[in-house]
Amino acid sequence: MRSALSVRLPRVNAAVAVVAAALLLVLGQLGLPGAPAAHAQPTSPPTMADGFGLTQTGSASGSATNFVITVKTAQVAGEHRIRILLPADYAADPAKRYPVLYFLHGASDDPGNPRLAYPALLAARSMITVIPDGGRRGWYSDWLDQQTAAGAQNWESFHIKQVIPFIDANLRTIAAKKGRAITGLSMGGFGSLHYAQAHPELFSQVGAFSGAVDLSRDHAVMRAAVVATLTNIGAPLCGAGAPDCPLDFGPAVSSDAVFGTPYPVLDADWRWNAADPSTHMDRLAGMGISLYTGDGRGDPANPEFWVRSAAQHAKEHLDALGYPYHYVDYGNGSGWGTCDGGHTYDCWAQDFADFVPRLEAAFASA
Repeated sequence: MRSALSVRLPRVNAAVAVVAAALLLVLGQLGLPGAPAAHAQPTSPPTMADGFGLTQTGSASGSATNFVITVKTAQVAGEHRIRILLPADYAADPAKRYPVLYFLHGASDDPGNPRLAYPALLAARSMITVIPDGGRRGWYSDWLDQQTAAGAQNWESFHIKQVIPFIDANLRTIAAKKGRAITGLSMGGFGSLHYAQAHPELFSQVGAFSGAVDLSRDHAVMRAAVVATLTNIGAPLCGAGAPDCPLDFGPAVSSDAVFGTPYPVLDADWRWNAADPSTHMDRLAGMGISLYTGDGRGDPANPEFWVRSAAQHAKEHLDALGYPYHYVDYGNGSGWGTCDGGHTYDCWAQDFADFVPRLEAAFASA
């Protein structure tokens, strides 16, 4: 579905930008006579071998088809969880290989959150889904400044150079462009387009749900969202005893830590423009492209109000290029599952319900 909307985002003052940014924040065989014996299903996750700079800490947790491993890497400080969803028949046919969807989560979340295993992902019948840690505000980039209180922050290197080959080495994947897709929501929507544009040889399909996909100087509020997470301005609103508060992004770092200065003074913001997905849609040539957005019910205090305009900007560039794409603007959410048009789980669950069957069909025809 394509939207005819082409509203450009007006410049916003810093106060409005900060308010919006702070909000920018888942029948076996019956044993009949003469029938072959049913294949014994495993009850625990498969064994994964360390490698590619990743060292596992502890044991995997979860079921045989929905489990989390924890790894350490020199690329990013701390420990990092990776959730893996396998199709129900993964163990039944040891010769079968599967395409992989890499799903990048949003700010303030992590793969330990079971809600990130959205119903449509759990119901997928012919693909593997991998949900790697992207940090509470990692922004799916190798940070410009590696000397902050956050420590090493090479998220792109972690995902592209380590996680993908680690998955290909440990699981029966189709380890080729035709067998990989990437999608993400909110901050992860930026990450999915950014990775697909920077590494087009790796992915055949890309999607962004409510994505922060416009970092250009024409979309100041999205830059403010990044700055708000870096400087952690929302932490005081969390109060005491709230370690999982979605407005606490960790130790405050400079607003310049990821892409340099965000201020358009003497073109000092060129790194932000270079990283802006919306103006580099030409790099997605030949890929399947899917964009989803609501309208936040027209309320500037709702993050979806701002990501909608970002999605529109990306769509305008795709239209200018003449590229095919799948664009869904579900507005206030009416008719889109139980979505209310906002930056919410229910809207993203319906996004996945639309996206996953189309993705599996695209994989099958590749």
